[in-house]
Amino acid sequence: MKKMLLILALATVSFANAQKGTILVGGNIEYNSITYDHPLVKTQTNEFGFSPRVGYQFHDNWTIGGEFTVSSSKQNGGGLENKSNTFSYGAFVRYSVPLSETFSVFADLGAGFQNQKSKNLENGSVTLDSKADGFYAGITPALFINMKKGFGLNFSIGGLGYETLNFDSTDTDVCRFYFNFGKTVTIGISKNF
Repeated sequence: MKKMLLILALATVSFANAQKGTILVGGNIEYNSITYDHPLVKTQTNEFGFSPRVGYQFHDNWTIGGEFTVSSSKQNGGGLENKSNTFSYGAFVRYSVPLSETFSVFADLGAGFQNQKSKNLENGSVTLDSKADGFYAGITPALFINMKKGFGLNFSIGGLGYETLNFDSTDTDVCRFYFNFGKTVTIGISKNF
C-alpha cells in the first residue's frame, strides 16, 4: 500500500510529455502460477512472458514501431506434463492524447505473426509434439503516467483482439476472439528518449 501511495504521489508532479522525434522503449513482464488441488489429481501451471517494444514517435500524437513476445508455460499433474513455448512478432501503431503534462491516454493497435511449439509428456516420454503458426491483431486502450523525464507507467484494463493458430501435427485450427475490458489489469513501463 505504501508503494502505491508513493507511485501516486510521484504521478502528481508535472513533467514533460514525449514529443515528436523521440524513441519509445517499453514492455511488460508476466508471471502466473496456478495450482488446482483436486482430490484425485493436483495440477500446477507456471507461465512466464516477456513483451518488449520499440517505436518512433513521428508526430506529437502518433508512434509506430515493432513488438515481440516470448512466453513459456509448463503444466504438471497426474504423471502428465505439458510444455509450450510461444513467440510472436509484429508492428504496432499508437495514438496518444495528453490530458496534462503527467497523464496521457493512448490506444495501441498491434498485428503480427506467432508460432507455438508444444510437447505433451507422460512419465517422461513424449506423447505428442506439435507446432503451430498463426497471426494476431488487437487494440488496447491505456493510461500513461509520466513519472520523470519521459519515464513512466502504462496501465490498461483489457482490450479487443483476434488470433489464430494452425497446428501441423493435427488438423486442428484455433481461432480466438476476445473482448476483456475490466477483466485484466496490465502494468507496463516505458521510456521516451
